[in-house]
Amino acid sequence: MTCDVFALANVGVQGLHPYQPGKPIEELQRELGLDNVVKLASNENPLGPSSVAMAAAQTALKQMHLYPDASGFELKKKLAAKLGVTAKQFTLGNGSNDVLDLIARTFLSAGSSAVFSQHAFIVYPIAVQAAGARAIITPAKNWGHDLVAMAAAIEPDTKVVFIANPNNPTGNYLDSDAVSAFLAKVPERVIVVLDEAYVEFAEVDDFPDGLGFLAQYPNVIVTRTFSKAYGLAGLRIGYGISSPEITDLLNRVRAPFNVNIPAMSAALAVLDDHDYLRRSRQVNSAGMAQLCAGFNELGLAYIPSVGNFVAVELPCDALPVYQALLREGVIVRPVGVYQMPKHLRVSIGLEHENARFLIALRKSIDEGCLD
Repeated sequence: MTCDVFALANVGVQGLHPYQPGKPIEELQRELGLDNVVKLASNENPLGPSSVAMAAAQTALKQMHLYPDASGFELKKKLAAKLGVTAKQFTLGNGSNDVLDLIARTFLSAGSSAVFSQHAFIVYPIAVQAAGARAIITPAKNWGHDLVAMAAAIEPDTKVVFIANPNNPTGNYLDSDAVSAFLAKVPERVIVVLDEAYVEFAEVDDFPDGLGFLAQYPNVIVTRTFSKAYGLAGLRIGYGISSPEITDLLNRVRAPFNVNIPAMSAALAVLDDHDYLRRSRQVNSAGMAQLCAGFNELGLAYIPSVGNFVAVELPCDALPVYQALLREGVIVRPVGVYQMPKHLRVSIGLEHENARFLIALRKSIDEGCLD
């Protein structure tokens, strides 16, 4: 090909690197010939799918020759009743990542800027840069968002602020008072995104429900997902909640039929599977305690987390330890791309998976930190 296709791409896209997901189990099995692999890398639900959701998805496959309901009427109706908002406030997405990208495409362009924190979700800089906008990254405070610094960083061309609560990959959270004080400082012209992908796991008394800010602050968008606590990561379904005016704008950009029939059917069903959500929280709480106790025994520091993962700090660069863990058949997530070169992010697994990881971690530290 003689045409320079790279030069044809948007300048923002030219400078991007693709999002790197956690290593798939099948890939590691191919590479090392391993049969028994534990994956604690992608914050997936270790319980597997809800049987209720799986049955609904299987039934929905009978309609796979049809386009889905582009409006997602039934799912929006059910979510509205559950969350105490109106159906007109929902934007459905192919995962909440899709909604984050919609927000960037709707409100950002060349000549505008967006604010987010150091160590925040990697999709924010990707979405901002792809839209041609300028990223304003504020230094983290104790591995989390410094909302005072973020408010001060807002400039005349700033159109969006992204806040992950709880934050990924660090797992820490912002309390109600901090978020409320921040929103009071933000100009009405600036969209504030409260990314609550892990909200169902945040069982602490002072954690803010982002939906409670919508009435007072019409510039707020809350994003959530069915991928984590509800166990539907493979079906890709999430949503945003905002004012009807913002929702209307996002739906102008949203691709038609961006959420498929099995995904919507499974989401509808799992909302009624209260036992599954309860067990997901119980397994997460017990697993978090198990991992943290193991880190304490190993003398390793970690960042207190209210998500379904925890970031542990190693005595050396994390990449050799990560690679040693792979040889032990355990997949976790190195987070050097988040400017955390000595940390590994570990998803909470089942009891035996967590135990296997901790055993492998001790061996891998001895091997990976030799230098």
